[in-house]
Amino acid sequence: MTTVTDVNKAQVRPGGGRRKLTLPVLLLIIAGVLILISVVRMVTGADGITSTGQMSAALRLAVPIGLAGLGGLWAERAGVVNIGLEGMLILGTWFGAWAGYQWGPWSGILFGLIGGALGGLLHAIVTVTFQVNHIVSGVALNILALGTTRYLSTFTFEGVEGGTSKQSPPIDSLGTFTVPGLSDGLQSLNDKGWFLVSDLAGLLGGLFTDLSPLTVIAVATVPLSWWILWRTSFGLRLRSCGENPVAAESLGVNVYKYKYLAVIISGGFAGLGGAFLSLVSSNIYLEGQTGGRGYIGLAAMIFGNWMPGGLALGAGLFGYTDSLKIRGGGTNVHALLLLLVILLVIAVAWLLWKKRWVAGSITAVCAAVLLTWYLLSDEVPRQFVSATPYVVTLLVLALSAQRLRMPKADGMPYRKGQGG
Repeated sequence: MTTVTDVNKAQVRPGGGRRKLTLPVLLLIIAGVLILISVVRMVTGADGITSTGQMSAALRLAVPIGLAGLGGLWAERAGVVNIGLEGMLILGTWFGAWAGYQWGPWSGILFGLIGGALGGLLHAIVTVTFQVNHIVSGVALNILALGTTRYLSTFTFEGVEGGTSKQSPPIDSLGTFTVPGLSDGLQSLNDKGWFLVSDLAGLLGGLFTDLSPLTVIAVATVPLSWWILWRTSFGLRLRSCGENPVAAESLGVNVYKYKYLAVIISGGFAGLGGAFLSLVSSNIYLEGQTGGRGYIGLAAMIFGNWMPGGLALGAGLFGYTDSLKIRGGGTNVHALLLLLVILLVIAVAWLLWKKRWVAGSITAVCAAVLLTWYLLSDEVPRQFVSATPYVVTLLVLALSAQRLRMPKADGMPYRKGQGG
């Protein structure tokens, strides 16, 4: 019988000798960034960058990104690259809206999850059983999902009151709730404008204000996924399939079964994110409403180094930058330019200390350009504000690329018995 210890031994340890980012160091970095943000807020007067409303909007926008990223995490930990997250999100939006319109929003959540899981099942069949390239399969799934939902909408929503071939009729809301007392107290602290205290109050206030029940469920899936994948024998076996499937099979692990389960669960998470978009974010299905969030979720997963906690931070970052275009975008993004300048100056000092002269010089030039832009302008053009989430996605991936370590067998074809 395969034991947890046996399967754990079958996994390949990360190489390279790079020091792992520990929790205390990560918390110290987060505290330092919060202090810098508070300084920038007080210097620029842009109180909106840490307001409760800003953080609440950021959380709502981060949820579908985080769920898509969590789906990618489950699949890739089992060795299957899931570029099809965008398509699974699309399926979740349509099935969630269709069932939500018919039988209510909670049914929409269930069917959105099922719709995404069906997309995951198709991706698993194509990649695991038929050994098709994972990238090709994912791209094909994205195209198929878009075409399928467009076709279904023409005879499902068209002709119905409030519906067209590109959108559903309005769906009943799940409703929202606010934690009494705690939310008001944090809002009061946030309004005072105190250094750091008000910023922390705004951050925490966004977690307790105007919450959807589905938001609470989505946030809970992050620690739940961590516990399952890193603290259970099921999770250890699943991860061994993404690290060394030959060794895992030699210890009695059914690699095909775990890959299938992982990709189906992956699709379920993405479908849940799609249901969130159509049931919570807008209470309506609208063609194209995913807006590339599946790809951004994949970027959040990579930024988080294939770990749930890092993924959550990445989703929060992308959700926050996306929320800037909704609430005081030009002014807030202009204030954050100063924060970026400070971070680049710190990076220059670090690079020069490491004697990386070329990289330090380039970073210094970038800091000078951004500082000039900040000093010569009062706010950022609206077009740039709209592009901020995508610019941040590219920057984060470029800057974090050197510390990334994907599962060793991620994306590699595997056939049963190949190690025999």
